[in-house]
Amino acid sequence: MSQFENVSVNKTANVYFGGKCISHTVTLADGERKSVGVILPSSLTFNTGAPEIMELLQGRCRVRMAGSDEWMEYAGGQSFDVAGNSSFDIETLEDLHYVCHFG
Repeated sequence: MSQFENVSVNKTANVYFGGKCISHTVTLADGERKSVGVILPSSLTFNTGAPEIMELLQGRCRVRMAGSDEWMEYAGGQSFDVAGNSSFDIETLEDLHYVCHFG
């Protein structure tokens, strides 16, 4: 799916890590909340509250989950799951466009 229909968008951006990650919160008609954004080339650590699915739309990155020494590579068209109350390191190799599905 290339777009969401019948949504409300928080007009104020979520800006993290000094502008290296910028997203907007989107709420679907059924109340489901998502985040749509871009991460500029950088190395960052994200913490999670709820489980997440990171759907990558465009770009490339490497990801290391909390407690792991292994880096996994992902690109646009792929996704990865993140456990709740956890964290992950991400190294974006180019602008990374994503949708974060909270769950």
